[in-house]
Amino acid sequence: MPHVTIQYTANLDPEARMDALCATLAEVICAQRDGDGQRLYPIGGTRVLAYPAQAFAVADGAPDRAFVYLNVRIAAGRAPERVKATGEALIAAVRTHFEKLFASRPLGITLQIDEGAPSFDVKHSNLHPLFAGK
Repeated sequence: MPHVTIQYTANLDPEARMDALCATLAEVICAQRDGDGQRLYPIGGTRVLAYPAQAFAVADGAPDRAFVYLNVRIAAGRAPERVKATGEALIAAVRTHFEKLFASRPLGITLQIDEGAPSFDVKHSNLHPLFAGK
């Protein structure tokens, strides 16, 4: 972890450049450091996925209304100020990414970080060893 799931109204697809947003958010996450300068989040556990909602109703339902919801899921145990800094860095990147769209159409953006220990969690991955020592 962290895992970022982006849900967005499909009416943004022609202009949203979601591939670029996913790459940017992964970079932002990987750049986060703790007080000792160590990575705050493992590279191998970083996931950023985006899903368009083909069916949606936003606000009054007018066809130009758009929405982006970003849910960031992290494991518990990091200092609250580091989690807040992560959120601030992510939302800054999101705001920059959508700046032109935000200026030209109705658009709501929500970013939420959820932290905690799941009731059940299993992983099967060979990604982490690729980044050992980085």
